[in-house]
Amino acid sequence: MTKRIKAKMPGFIKPQLATLKEKAPLGAQWIHEIKFDGYRAQVHVDGGAAKIFTRNGHDWTRRFSRIAGSFKLKSQTIFDGEIVVVHEGRTNFSELQADLANGRQDRMLFYAFDILFHNGEDLRSKPQLHRKARLKELIDMLDPPVLYSEHHDGDGQELFEAASRLNYEGIISKRADAPYRSERVEAWQKIKVVQRGKFPVVGFIKDPSGVAALYLGKREGKELVYMGKVGTGWDRTTSGKIRKALDTVISPKSKLSKQLKKPKATWVQPVFTAEIEYRDITSEGLLRASALKGFSKS
Repeated sequence: MTKRIKAKMPGFIKPQLATLKEKAPLGAQWIHEIKFDGYRAQVHVDGGAAKIFTRNGHDWTRRFSRIAGSFKLKSQTIFDGEIVVVHEGRTNFSELQADLANGRQDRMLFYAFDILFHNGEDLRSKPQLHRKARLKELIDMLDPPVLYSEHHDGDGQELFEAASRLNYEGIISKRADAPYRSERVEAWQKIKVVQRGKFPVVGFIKDPSGVAALYLGKREGKELVYMGKVGTGWDRTTSGKIRKALDTVISPKSKLSKQLKKPKATWVQPVFTAEIEYRDITSEGLLRASALKGFSKS
């Protein structure tokens, strides 16, 4: 029998990325996981010491030192996963950002969803399900804040609808037989939950031929509160039409109940409405990951 030659533990590995799709794929060859709303992280364990790298390969071990200190393994292992904060029953990126800004780590969790290397064996060529089985064996030896990302067989659309009801970010569908590749692949597919709403346009930022961004509000009783801005979702022609419409209702000052300092803003009467697709509302009350889907007179 030929003895397997042990591989040297690699440095940072460029992560595999998922391709955005509108619907979950069908078939028994797929597994499905909840999509976490956090920071992608790669954990390198070497004889009981762990380093944590961001998606772009930056060493953030100090910022995630509590998680790094929880990897009590004497092996050489590379984990792929997501660092999150759970707020009101779901992972919340805004809360994670706030904790990072404040140097707070007690709420942070690491959900491991893949393993790339273990004790001299490069696992990237192995099928997804094989890697997950190896991953679970190791994560079961550890305690929170390190957790295993469970997967589901069967109907991915059913899981997606459940995720939508719970206001999760979405799901990731993965080919059970696929290897790990350091690029954006069809073998991982992300299906994201999005929300829609209509918001009065309270201002805009000019560009030479139209608008670079729209400022949005929301009516809460007698108040008109600020909801952030949107800067995507239109082409040059639509941008010009929006600018032409807004130029007819320019106001000398904001109609928001609470005035804001926005040096680039041209304020308008809130007589036009933007239909917005967005992921979430941040802890500051602003739309997150927004895009324009429609524009009309109120």
